[in-house]
Amino acid sequence: MNDTRPKAVCLLSGGMDSTVSAAWASQQYDVYALHVGYGQKAAARERRCAEDVARLLKAREFRVTEVPFLQELGGSALTDARLAIPTGAVSSGEIPITQVPFRNGILLSLAVAWAEAIDAHAVVIGAVEEDSSGYPDCREQFLVALERAVEMGTKPDRDIRIVAPLVHKTKGEIVRLGVELRAPFAASWSCYDEGPLPCNECESCLLRAKGFREAGVQDPLLK
Repeated sequence: MNDTRPKAVCLLSGGMDSTVSAAWASQQYDVYALHVGYGQKAAARERRCAEDVARLLKAREFRVTEVPFLQELGGSALTDARLAIPTGAVSSGEIPITQVPFRNGILLSLAVAWAEAIDAHAVVIGAVEEDSSGYPDCREQFLVALERAVEMGTKPDRDIRIVAPLVHKTKGEIVRLGVELRAPFAASWSCYDEGPLPCNECESCLLRAKGFREAGVQDPLLK
């Protein structure tokens, strides 16, 4: 880290994709890591993992903020205790019940606010469109549109880009990139449930397993 490098605010969920994205960002930016809790069922585990990843990547700062409103809305299996998290590969072209309404839009807005305050050049998010659950706020066209709104809604002397380095990568490509960047996979957590071990049944676990299998790499969480 040095004061001549540009700054980036990295959204760090503690999951595999955000971990690789933050590792990618750390190669060219001073990383300011932001973790957002929104009442998700794996909240405590995700927060611990995000903090560990930020420490291992030597982030300049790690911040946590809470958006309880998303849990209060209900209707998502990730936040609503009345809804069971689906098991198996549930992607079918329809938006799954694990979708949290406009989550990335809200999280990105928080990250942009911090970026504007510290004069950061980028907000980095681990959104994946190509090989994912099909959430609409992970699509490149959404991120491009939001970046345009950021340009219009921040100070004219700021130039904040929304960067999604994994958006068109498969899970296998993401794992291979993470290995190349020495991303701390062992500190990450992808399961929709709290643990102590990954369930290996929810779609997030299955997508993670697919990535490690395609990359020919052992998942350190499953050793």
